[in-house]
Amino acid sequence: MTLLAGAAQVDISPKDSQFLFGYPHVERYSTGINDPLLSSALYLNDGRTAAMIIANDIVFVGKKSAQRIRERITAQTGILAGHIMISATHTHSGPITVDYISNEADPIVPKADQKYVRFMEDRIVEAAVMAYKNTQPARIGLAIADSTGVGTNRRSPDGPADMNVPVLLIQNAAGTELIACMLVCSMHPTVLHEDSKLVSGDFPAYARMYLQKHCVGTKCAVLHHTGPSGNQSPRHVTKANTFAEAQRLGEILGKAVEKVLPTIQFQTSASIQCKQALIDLPKRSFSGMAAAQEKLEKSVARLEHLRTSGAPRQEVRTAECDWFGAEETLTMAKAAAEGRLSQAYPEVLPAEIQIVKIGQWAFVGWQGECFVDYALAVKKLCANTFIISCANGELQGYIVTKEADDEGGYEASNALFSYKSGDIMVQKTAELLRTM
Repeated sequence: MTLLAGAAQVDISPKDSQFLFGYPHVERYSTGINDPLLSSALYLNDGRTAAMIIANDIVFVGKKSAQRIRERITAQTGILAGHIMISATHTHSGPITVDYISNEADPIVPKADQKYVRFMEDRIVEAAVMAYKNTQPARIGLAIADSTGVGTNRRSPDGPADMNVPVLLIQNAAGTELIACMLVCSMHPTVLHEDSKLVSGDFPAYARMYLQKHCVGTKCAVLHHTGPSGNQSPRHVTKANTFAEAQRLGEILGKAVEKVLPTIQFQTSASIQCKQALIDLPKRSFSGMAAAQEKLEKSVARLEHLRTSGAPRQEVRTAECDWFGAEETLTMAKAAAEGRLSQAYPEVLPAEIQIVKIGQWAFVGWQGECFVDYALAVKKLCANTFIISCANGELQGYIVTKEADDEGGYEASNALFSYKSGDIMVQKTAELLRTM
């Protein structure tokens, strides 16, 4: 059967001032829009199976939001809810959309504005329905770009990382018009920091702008997914936390994608397969408030020492984040002691693993922020497989490795689940892929 495809992009930028979520302790309400936040949707149909993939320039699309969005798309298009993948780029310069229990003690961070959340959901549904209505015969191809220069492992520049960026390109059947360009980049969109009060998609937005201006055209929807990047960031490659730097890194990515576009070989047919699994994850154990308080005091002392001793800014920033994490551990330890932490788990469980396989290429959606190590483990087991993080919900924190858990830095401190969860997700993903 001839492949059918349609795409659309819709602006999800807030219409009023919103709290920009991603950094604690700073009253960071937006004062304007630097670049629009977009919801970009891609519809695919092989004549038997239909799928919808939607990438959104937002910090999180919460699990309940994803459920509501899927139900509405299904009602309007007939696409099965389990065949709809909804991801968030995880920009830290967009509105707060999820209430994190680890932030409840921070008097600066407000609850999510439900009016904006409803607006975001409405616009995501609109993008999906438009993509569905734009369906036409299509052809498809994939290449791998190299994102070296966009960032590194944020704990150590020499640590595990994944610079391979799959680039899926969809044209109309005649090859005269581009429909969509979808990519997965495993890097935190955190060039911009607490002092920036303009809405922005960060470097992924600049990559899109470069591609639409120089390569694919403005009518081509560019879907940017963030791959597992819990321990990946631009920290060690940025010269400053500015829009100019976000543009520089975005254009590195855009040019890397541009370089491989001419190498793509297109095919007019590709089978669409979808699989879904819901799993439980082991919970993290908290050692108590006294231990959490001691850890916080040590992290504060270390940060102060680095600040006063003239340590490199990257090392200071890592220590600053470790302080944030220690605060969050204390908050969660208190919630656990008071019996309230148990209320957070049903909000994100069961965790979903979703696979949309397009021809020989499998795109796997994982909830939450996972370390890149787990995506690399899946790649070793299953060829042509690409993990998309922050898909169909979040996990109220990170999924870290045992090494990170032992180290006890920011990511491990801001985790609701045990490090063993990552191996479970890898094993279940490989199991699902073997059945396809």
